[in-house]
Parts: sequence; C-alpha cells; structure tokens
Amino acid sequence: MVISPDEMNKHLNTIIIVPLTSTIRAYPTRINCKFEGKSGQLALDQMRAVDKVRLVKRLGVFTDKDLIKNVMDTVLEMFSYKG
Repeated sequence: MVISPDEMNKHLNTIIIVPLTSTIRAYPTRINCKFEGKSGQLALDQMRAVDKVRLVKRLGVFTDKDLIKNVMDTVLEMFSYKG
C-alpha cells in the first residue's frame, strides 16, 4: 500500500509503502485487511521508502475509508512524541 501523499509522489523518485502480508501477528502496528478476497495485514512496522522503478504494476486500490483512517491513525500514534 502506498501511503505517501500524491503531491510528494509527483516530485520525488521514492514513495513510502506499507507491505501487505498474509502472516497474521497480534501486533498493534498491524492492520487487518482483505485484498483480492484474501485476509492479511498491512505491516506498518515495516513501512519503507522505495524507488519508483521498483514498482512494476498497480495491483489494486483500498477504498475502505475505515481501513484508510485506521492506517493513518496508527501511523500518527507510532510517530507521536510522548516525552
């Protein structure tokens, strides 16, 4: 899943992605989802920047607004300063 903003994606040679995994873990940084009829998780603890040339083709789009909100809320929680 690409999570970097479109504006950023237009101007940089890298994008920020979150890998999708079929290995289910009870981690607070994993978000349950379904993609192409299969259950899995978005592994926010493994997000990374990758070069656009590594993207071969678009596999699909997540349209579930609750899922997208959950991803963004979890990312904000991961990086919120608690000091």
